Amino acid sequence: MTSFPSGGVALTAKGCDFAVWSHHAERVELCLFDSAGDVEICRLPMTRDQNGHHRLHVEGVRPGTRYGYRAHGRYVPDQGDWFDPSKLLVDPYAKEIDRPFRQDPRLGVFGENTDSLVPKAIVTEDVAVTRKPPLFAPGGFIYEVPVRAFTMLHPDVPEHQRGTIAALAHPTVLSHLKRLKVDAVELMPIVAWLDERHLGPLGLVNGWGYNPVAMMAIDPRLAPSGVAELRNTVAALHAEGIGVILDVVFNHTGEGDRHGGTLSLRGLDNLSCYRHLPDNPGVLVNDTGCGNTLACDHVYVRRLILDSLRHFVLHAGVDGFRFDLAPILGRTARGFHTTARTLHAIACDSVLADRVLIAEPWDVGPGGYQLGNFPQPYLEWNDRARDTVRRFWRGDDHMRGAFATALAGSQDVLARHGESVSRTVNFIAAHDGFTLLDLVSHTHKRNGRNGENNHDGHDENFSWNNGAEGATDDPEIVQRRRHDVAALISTLFSMRGTIMLTAGDEGGRTQHGNNNAYCQDNEITWIDWQAMDRGLVNHTAVASALRKRFDVFSGTGFFTGENGDVEWMNAAGEPNTIPDWEEAEGATLSMILKTRDRETGHDVRIAILFNRAQRPRHFVLPQTPGLVWHNPFSGEKLTSIMLQPRTVALFIEY
Repeated sequence: MTSFPSGGVALTAKGCDFAVWSHHAERVELCLFDSAGDVEICRLPMTRDQNGHHRLHVEGVRPGTRYGYRAHGRYVPDQGDWFDPSKLLVDPYAKEIDRPFRQDPRLGVFGENTDSLVPKAIVTEDVAVTRKPPLFAPGGFIYEVPVRAFTMLHPDVPEHQRGTIAALAHPTVLSHLKRLKVDAVELMPIVAWLDERHLGPLGLVNGWGYNPVAMMAIDPRLAPSGVAELRNTVAALHAEGIGVILDVVFNHTGEGDRHGGTLSLRGLDNLSCYRHLPDNPGVLVNDTGCGNTLACDHVYVRRLILDSLRHFVLHAGVDGFRFDLAPILGRTARGFHTTARTLHAIACDSVLADRVLIAEPWDVGPGGYQLGNFPQPYLEWNDRARDTVRRFWRGDDHMRGAFATALAGSQDVLARHGESVSRTVNFIAAHDGFTLLDLVSHTHKRNGRNGENNHDGHDENFSWNNGAEGATDDPEIVQRRRHDVAALISTLFSMRGTIMLTAGDEGGRTQHGNNNAYCQDNEITWIDWQAMDRGLVNHTAVASALRKRFDVFSGTGFFTGENGDVEWMNAAGEPNTIPDWEEAEGATLSMILKTRDRETGHDVRIAILFNRAQRPRHFVLPQTPGLVWHNPFSGEKLTSIMLQPRTVALFIEY
């Protein structure tokens, strides 16, 4: 019989080996279903070994067979045991399921048979891909993609394909990604998820997917063809030089709090798989804000995480992963540890060691903010740089020094443990929060349609409204907002280290002030391709091309100030003095960088000028004997420039 590390299925010449793990279950049954997944054909007892693996070989089982599990044991929720054989349980190692998860009160009622409610796992045969080094490298440009919202309204994508992973490989979509010179797409969660309990009565559904149940099975709504669809799309993107990063959620599951449903891990071994209060195993720890917290330091959960990641590398060829609420991966009962075994097991795994690993470095538990504390090689989402850039452009006082530090890779935060390179992922807007256009159009969130009386979502967004709150037809205000979005995009592409832009922000998308639109799987979040601001799209493409042209931006080493690698100038073209840095208004900044011009092959200096003021400002460019500053577009020579309000500009010295 095939040896399983923790679970799954393995086809043999005569049938299939099944394995599932549970330490606390008294016994586990394998349930086989008809080809439609609607009628339970039989229940077969499994054999348990001394390590808690329950195994069974069934002859005649072939690919496409539908199955699930039922676990027997104590049902004493106040002591952490939730065994209920009436609950059909999805294999944690399922690689495909036959239908999406759907919320139903019966999922949480003891004794209620749920085989008509719960998806059936499908026996599949793995198809390996040829392993290649990741296409993406730190310092590149990541494009964050909500899979459904990205193409639901795309006029060129066939209607049956809209909202799916396959749509990302459509020629028009690929053309857009190439125009922007995207290095990697980061797909928001694609594995099968369950809507939160409160959404159904409100007529809402989860469109983001940050509530997973099955860690390897792609949600059928996103990939009707399962992992093959992902594999083909990854291959199409790779053919265009674009990497693929998956946003993964290993901090909680859709089983939720104790009032939630029993769908998989809870019914198999709640005590082992979730974290509980040390002195009260009936109380789930909620360091995620989602009702439960996975016990990522448990050997079984760690193995499930590693095997899930390996699956997407070995069988789809993805380039890396972004870990949602990543401190959970480093938590034990005593809190977060940068040396946690799970974090290091991922980074040292033979399959995963060369992949791109990105941490969202915060959760809502005690000591949950860990920016700068993740070990190499994890890159980290940098919300401090995000807020600094927002506050600088909003016009907050005393922001020039912090703004310069953020532009240079956030050495203040990301070198606190002696690192010499920046692991920052810079972004100004992401899926969670205001879009770029809403950031410059609203001073307050507008989440009323989420059904929580506007209490959900961030309250402090460091946003501004350019003379009118929310939507307006005033052409002057519309133009000012567009100008501010362009300045923010230019700033993002001027930042050292990895950068990330959320899909649609390059074209001025809006969520009408909703900064927590996870439950708006509708026109609020769907990208309206026909309404995209073509001027902003072109501006983004130009900014991206300039970033690609000069290798200084994709560098990850911290600037030293030695040999002129970076010089900070005032508007008069002189090195910034302490009074310059401490000036309250601080509306202008010149960043002079040494870099290689990939277009000419020459070493040059570039000047990036920032004017956040509401009026034009005169900038003098520092002079080098025998060299002249040029406009990269017109070739015009210049020694100074009157920079327009709320503008970023780049010039080359040669």
